[in-house]
Amino acid sequence: MPPRLKPKDLDSSDHLTVALGEYDTGWHDPVQSLARAGAIADEARAVGADLLVLPEMCASGFTMDADQFAEPPDGPSSRALSALAAEHHLWLIAGLSMRRNGQYLNSALAFAPDGSLAATYDKQRLFGYAKETTIYSAGASPCVIKVGGLSVGLFVCFDLRFPELFREVAREVDACVIIANWPSARQRHWEVLTQARAIENQCYFVAVNRIGEGDGLEYTGGSLILDPWGTRCDTLAPGSSLRIGELSRSAVAEVRKSFPLVTDELR
Repeated sequence: MPPRLKPKDLDSSDHLTVALGEYDTGWHDPVQSLARAGAIADEARAVGADLLVLPEMCASGFTMDADQFAEPPDGPSSRALSALAAEHHLWLIAGLSMRRNGQYLNSALAFAPDGSLAATYDKQRLFGYAKETTIYSAGASPCVIKVGGLSVGLFVCFDLRFPELFREVAREVDACVIIANWPSARQRHWEVLTQARAIENQCYFVAVNRIGEGDGLEYTGGSLILDPWGTRCDTLAPGSSLRIGELSRSAVAEVRKSFPLVTDELR
């Protein structure tokens, strides 16, 4: 394990180091999954990451048993993720099955390095093929947050197939983050669509999927970071099993200046 690096001041930073928290979240076992997430968070801080991204519904797997596994905003899984962010002084984005205002929601939560909840995004496009539309309520609006000096849009899994969602925030963001439980049967779609979203919107695209098995489905990950040209830019961190990538606000601005696709089209 490399020596632990000191967190840098992110408020005005042009750069953000992101760790891809791809792991086997298991199935209907929040205690085990969050323990695994804790080990990943420790490794992410050790390699100097500013932001750790974990998969969709990381505590339960992609469950339709929301009556059992959906948690309120102050539930045990949310508290555990908050504690991880604070303990490791990391920005942390992760997915949970949530219960809020009488509804079940498939949410991405963003925690600041002090453990506070910075934002919640509710998945806008639900996966009817898996009956998600009969259990969960769809989110109604996008979510863009400031992570250090970069603007980041949050998305969840099936959202990836709907380019209009990303176009809505394109001019505002330096990066889009999507968290998923995307089965290996459609892995090629994941590869093509993540690259398309990066190219179309001329921004970094951070995509984190799970691995392992859940409810009889196989997941093979494929987590990656793409730059604004759609080129993969994550690497294996030295002495670690984590993949990391560097995001640069000025690099996004330079791409959009040199080839003004987003700025011209969306005037």
